[in-house]
Amino acid sequence: MKAMINIIKEQVNSFYLVQRLAKFQLRIDNQGNYLGFIWEILNPAIQMAMYWFIFGYVMRRNAEVDGIPYVYWMLAGISFWFFINKAILQGSKSIYQKYSMVAKMNFPLSSIPSYIIMGKYYGHLALLAVIMVIFWIGGYYPTWHYFELIIFVLWSYVLAFSITLLTSTLTVVVRDLQMVIQSVLQGMFFISPILWDRSKDMPELLQNILMLNPFYFLAQGYRAGLLTHEWYIINHWELALYNLALVLILLYFGAKAHYKFRARFSDFV
Repeated sequence: MKAMINIIKEQVNSFYLVQRLAKFQLRIDNQGNYLGFIWEILNPAIQMAMYWFIFGYVMRRNAEVDGIPYVYWMLAGISFWFFINKAILQGSKSIYQKYSMVAKMNFPLSSIPSYIIMGKYYGHLALLAVIMVIFWIGGYYPTWHYFELIIFVLWSYVLAFSITLLTSTLTVVVRDLQMVIQSVLQGMFFISPILWDRSKDMPELLQNILMLNPFYFLAQGYRAGLLTHEWYIINHWELALYNLALVLILLYFGAKAHYKFRARFSDFV
């Protein structure tokens, strides 16, 4: 528990530096591109258009999901994915990639994945703003449930950090873990209710198993805030408590692993 508390303190104390490094990383990632930061929105937009054409037009014929046109249902559910997928993949390899850059600086190593995640978070917020405008044009106007959306937007960052704190430490020791993480994320993407949701047609036991996926909670939470206008956290408080416990467990073991190997990172790198 002490390790987890120390990690949280490091994040708070280095918050300003994390913001600066995140903006610097954004410039590096988009260096040489004429459109620059716009690609943080344009690239996901192209992928979402492809998903809509394949799953919404070719396979579903624009069918509605729970009374909501598929295109809006899909946009709300997928909006967090581009952030969390990139954040976990790049955050997981951030320590062994960036260690030499900060090794001689007075900089907490636990903040390395933080600024990588934060750089992706800016793009997520910009993409979400565009999606919200599209929804307003389509007749889905802002409601009080946007306050719940803010909770889920913040939760996406917390979940990404709790995962990458653990994986960024372990991938320093075992590089092959990066390939495992990539494969697991691909699998979780397709079993999450992001592009489809047939869980209601499945046995109750299988439904409950699928709900253990933390991305299930995020996808449904974003939809609740943007579309269905449901107090999802209250109506599904058991699922909310489970996801809170999951994040705390990931933070605990991530902090323990980080402090265990922190002094030996230079040997592995």
